[in-house]
Parts: sequence; C-alpha cells; structure tokens
Amino acid sequence: MRIAVLLRERCQPKRCGAECMHYCPPVRTGTETIVMGDSGKPVISEELCVGCGICVHKCPFEAVKIIGLPQELEGETVHQFGKNSFRLYRLPVPRKGQVIGLLGPNGIGKTTATSILSGQVIPNLGDYDSEATWDKVLDKYSGTELHDYLEPLAEGSIRTAIKPQYVDKLPAVHKGKVRELLEKIDDGKGLDELSERLMITSVLSRDLSKLSGGELQRVALAATLLRDADVYFFDEPSSYLDIFQRLEVAKVIQDLSTRKQVIVIEHDLAIMDFLADLVHIMYGSEGAYGIISQPRTVRSAINVYLDGYMREENIRFRDTEIKFEKRPPRSDWQSEPLIEFTELKKRFRNFSLRVSGGVIRKGEVVGAVGPNATGKTTFVKLLAGEVPPTSGSVKGEVTVSYKPQYIKPEFDGTVKELLYQTIGRDVDAGFFQAEVERPLSLKYLMDNEVKSLSGGELQRVAIAVCLGKQADIYLVDEPSAYLDAAQRMTASKTIRRVVEKSGKSAVIVDHDVYMIDLISDSLMVFSGVASKRGVGEGPMEMRDGMNRFLRDVDITFRRDHETHRPRINKKGSRLDREQKSKGEHYYG
Repeated sequence: MRIAVLLRERCQPKRCGAECMHYCPPVRTGTETIVMGDSGKPVISEELCVGCGICVHKCPFEAVKIIGLPQELEGETVHQFGKNSFRLYRLPVPRKGQVIGLLGPNGIGKTTATSILSGQVIPNLGDYDSEATWDKVLDKYSGTELHDYLEPLAEGSIRTAIKPQYVDKLPAVHKGKVRELLEKIDDGKGLDELSERLMITSVLSRDLSKLSGGELQRVALAATLLRDADVYFFDEPSSYLDIFQRLEVAKVIQDLSTRKQVIVIEHDLAIMDFLADLVHIMYGSEGAYGIISQPRTVRSAINVYLDGYMREENIRFRDTEIKFEKRPPRSDWQSEPLIEFTELKKRFRNFSLRVSGGVIRKGEVVGAVGPNATGKTTFVKLLAGEVPPTSGSVKGEVTVSYKPQYIKPEFDGTVKELLYQTIGRDVDAGFFQAEVERPLSLKYLMDNEVKSLSGGELQRVAIAVCLGKQADIYLVDEPSAYLDAAQRMTASKTIRRVVEKSGKSAVIVDHDVYMIDLISDSLMVFSGVASKRGVGEGPMEMRDGMNRFLRDVDITFRRDHETHRPRINKKGSRLDREQKSKGEHYYG
C-alpha cells in the first residue's frame, strides 16, 4: 500500500523547476503520474506512482513524501483532508472508568482524532470527494465498540467538552473577569470547590488578560470541568503548571473518569504515567499520515514509545531509542567556577526572593525546579543582569544568552531573517547547523514567517536563537512548553551537547521531571509561598536536590527496571512508604 503526500506549506513551485515532474520516470514515458493542479502545485496519482522515490529526493524543498504502508491499513482510513493530504488511520475509543491517553509527536493527528470523537468533524473514511455522512461511518464500524460510541454521538445525544491546547489565546476569545466566565458555564456543580482544588480562588476577581500562563491553564481546566458533558477531552493539561499543580490536576481528571469518559493528550511522560490507565501510541510522518495503535497499559505504552519499536506489529517508528541513566550523569564531575553569587535578595512590592550563595561551574548544566511564582524566573533574570539584586552580588564577568518563559512572536520576517539578525555573523555556521539547527528540525521553518509559527515551532526557534548566540552561560526558561515528548528529549540532548562541546554553562528552568533528569548535572531548588516569597538553594548535587524537591511535593520516584526512566510511586504504596522511611524520594 503506497501513499503520496504533498506538504503544501513547503511546496514553492515559483522557486523550483518542477523537478518532481521532470525527473519522474512514468511522466517521462508519457504517463500522467504527476500533473500541475489548478492551485499551481503538483498533484500525484497514487495509483500510477511506481514508488521509485526520485521525486522525493529531487524536490529542493523536500515537499514530497512517497510512503509505503502495511497492506492491512487499507480500508482503515478514518479521515483524509484531500488529494495528497494528511490522512488518519484508526480511532481510540473512550471508556468510562478509565483515562485514555494519546501519546505521539506533534502533527500526527491527535487533534484530528479528538475533533472526530467530539463530533466537530464527520470522518470521510478517505473519500474526500464526497460529502461525509454519519450513515457511512456507522455502516463502516457496525458491530464494533467504536460504533457503540459513534452512534449516540451522531444522534446528538452525547455532549462533549474540550480543553484546548493553546490556553494563551483565551484572553483574545473571552473578555472580562474570570468569575464571570466560569459562572456562565457552571450549572451548580461547585465552582467554589473546584476553584479551591485547582488553586484559582485568588484569581477569580481578576481580568483574563492579566493572568499568567499557569493561571490561564487552570482557568481553562475549570471551564472544561464545569461543563455538563458525557465525554471530556484534555489537550496538554499540564503546560505552564508546576509539578504540584500537575499532580492535583491529574487527580481531578482521575476523579472525573470514574463518572465520565475521558481522553487526555499529554507530553509530560511522568504525568501521563501517573494519570492514564490505557494509552494509544500515535506514530507516522508529520503532516503526512498518523496511525493510532491498539491500547496498551500506560507503563507498556511509554516504554514502547521510548524504545521506538512495536514488537507485536514489527514496526520501528523512531530511528533511535531514548535512554535514561541509572543515576544522574557526572555526579562526581567538577571544574573551575564560571559564576559565583553571594546570598541574593530581591524585593518587589508584593514579592521577595532570597537565594543562598552558590557556584555555577564551566560546562555545568544546572536544573531549576520548584513551584510556580517562587522566584525561578527572577533568579534567572538576576544572573542575566536584567534586574539588579536588592542585596548581594553576582561575581564573574560573563556574557549571557537568555530565553524567556513566554515567547511573543513580534518579529516581522522569516525564521531565517530572525536567526541572521539575532545570532549575527560571528557564529560558527557549521557547528550551529550540525548541533542546533538539524536536531531541532529548523530546516523546514526557515522561510516561514515568525508570526505564523505554532507554539511548538516558536519554542524550537527560541531555543535555537538562545543557543546560537555567543555566550558564556545560557539561561533557558521552560523549554518544554508546547514541545511533544520526543522533541523535549531532543531539546534536552541539544542543550546538553552544545554545553559540553563548547565548554559553556547553562541554567534550565522546567517542570518536566524527565527533561530535568536527562539534562542536569546539579539542581537549584526553590520553595516558598507563591507570589509572596521564595527561597532558592543550590546548586547542589542532583540526588540531594531531587530528594529535597520531592520531599516538598510529598511524592517519591522509582526507576523503571526496563528503561530506567523515573516513575511516580502511588501515594501510600509499599515502595512509597519504604523510600520515604529511607529519605530516598528520588530513584529508590
């Protein structure tokens, strides 16, 4: 079974010589395998294509994909957007009493699947030329578990609620106070109680436009949970939340699943592991096709996802496996100091921060963890020289490259122009291309307008801009936001390699424990009362720092015996009790 896909955003017929047509062997013998369509872009006949792959390699913009798929997928197309366009194979089935997770890269069809299951899109079963109807869909899935779900959905007797991915766009859609928005939705199910659980009581009287990313996320979750629905969809519910908030949100969603059907898309693997019961792995080719696997238990699914190989189907969907160390890397490693800081204090009108003195060494990656609004970003800005300390000092004349937490696409121009203007001519072009541009997959974004980028694309560009600048230390604030699980691991390794190969240092602020575990040599731990006072300690050895941090959160982590990835122990379980009694919250 062969499919042909044209990535329309990459295809630029005005800037090429139509190589896809001119080099195609069937076209050269008179067969109309590739023709120019009405839009001025090529149309490829899958029936006439011989699968030689010449057009794929000759296209200067790599806009053509010719892919051979297993024959058993024939007839399993759920939806196709048009000729030579993205197509989705198979669908997950919501189940009452279980949280169903969707795990896979961006651009693979997760949003398309949830749009179909929520009734927003009627699947066309691959027949994009005809009008999609529920009758055809119900006939196709007659006698299956999916039919039993879709039939009441088609009749309109299933109500759905969706928590969108990009919560930072909420203020543009809804105006006014938070309480006014939530009261419109609430049907007496307990706004005050839910506000307390989601820790948004203090923001109910504030305007939506004044909220931070984490506050917007929790308001969006509250708005979804307050809806009277039968099926709930949560798209990346953990973005911008600290681990305290992530765990509480996970518990709220688990409580909901005992009464309702719940599907969750989540890229934080530790939270997915804690939250979901069954997980569907989604794999394929970004922008070309997506396949939804059969459900697995959450542990098995995450291990298979990290391995990149499904043994039952004999399918490898990633070139390399993602590996975790049994213990934090380089725990006994030392080098000369780069930055030394005495005890730092910073006072604002409503917030104060105190950071104990410490040292950041050359070639060291320091992770920074702790609750939101306890001073992690302020500490980064103190090191960057963006804000002066009220008392204390930072010693060491260093140049700093800083990636902020919230990225605003204000640049007028393309990604290529942005990189040229911000990085300049001094950068080692070969090093940047090999160690930053290629692993972060920026090649296909170069000619795109910065303002047109998605959240994940913008994040990758911002990381590249930060790492591309000539600096002694890189300060990277929340690099995991809007990146899928694989991209987070890639970003971690990219930052790690740049630091090691260039002999520089880095401070990484993030809430994804997997990312912090992969990237860090040592840890800064922050605590305190959110938005009132914060205390920062470190940098300290990784194990000591994680133990201190997880003790505050009151959770323990063990290592998976197959992949060595961190896993959250169930509270009160035998392992949880044993590790707490030993004071070992990290690893066990």
